[in-house]
Amino acid sequence: QVQLVESGGGLVQPGGSLRLSCVASGFPFSLLAMNWHRQTPGKEREFVGSISSRGNTTYSDSVQGRFTISRDNAKNTVYLQMNSLKPEDTAVYYCNTKMFQHNYWGQGTQVTVSS
Repeated sequence: QVQLVESGGGLVQPGGSLRLSCVASGFPFSLLAMNWHRQTPGKEREFVGSISSRGNTTYSDSVQGRFTISRDNAKNTVYLQMNSLKPEDTAVYYCNTKMFQHNYWGQGTQVTVSS
């Protein structure tokens, strides 16, 4: 079955960096776009960015220039490199893919930006 497992979250000071990973299994990873979203309590899940099967990336305005998405098809893994982190980046981060009109989500990893 489809599985997405995120890791790499934690506590970081403002201005710091973190790299999140999402290991995928159960589907043809190299053929599908992969997305990152985030969510804070009481708010809707927010799109962060995506990477196509060909490696083309798009980002939300709030993270453009600070976050970078990459993928390693040999490892079935997608990454989210987060630099210049701000307190407002604090959230649970989820990776996601869509296949046959069905959305699949990981369990999420908590990122907390605080001094």
